[in-house]
Amino acid sequence: MHRPRADFKPSARGLHAESCALTLCTVQTPEGRDPFRVPGSSQGVRVVTVTVSAAGPRVGAAAPDFTLPSTSGTDVTLSSFRGRRNVLLAFFPLAFTSTCTAENCAFSEDYSAFERADTVVLPVSVDSVPTLKEYKAKYAMRQELLSDFKRDLSRAYGTLLPDRFFSTRAYFLIDKQGILRWQHVEAELGARRDDAELLRQIASL
Repeated sequence: MHRPRADFKPSARGLHAESCALTLCTVQTPEGRDPFRVPGSSQGVRVVTVTVSAAGPRVGAAAPDFTLPSTSGTDVTLSSFRGRRNVLLAFFPLAFTSTCTAENCAFSEDYSAFERADTVVLPVSVDSVPTLKEYKAKYAMRQELLSDFKRDLSRAYGTLLPDRFFSTRAYFLIDKQGILRWQHVEAELGARRDDAELLRQIASL
């Protein structure tokens, strides 16, 4: 079982992240600026409430198709799973951050449980493929990660934070017919759904 260390400092991004034991997804830039901090507020760890577009897909409608590069070295297309697997599309803000790392480590640890539920988990962020490859390797994650570097998918699903240019944390459960059956967008960057809840949603399909 792989857990992020409390003192990890990813050199590729030049960032310092808090331990995943925290409940906040916090990143400090080399200049000490916190990209999750509300502009004009004092420095420090805080929960940020987010507002995203309501223009995303609707439950009961076909999920927007996409093709994105992945850490496997090949592109992943949503419609390629049609008739075979359910898809849990899981947007997360940034690699090498605390809550995001805790979540992705949990996806890895529960990889077999999602497989038994006939579901593929596709975590996606706006990080580049090289950054996501390093991130996946550092924590020996079993799932592949998708790169939405151009932000097109985040825009299509209504998760992009326009003032920060990365996605909020959000989940979209798509059945084998390509229909969006459930979605949840977190109101705070440091919040996330646990895998038990996600597996219950899958079981209800």
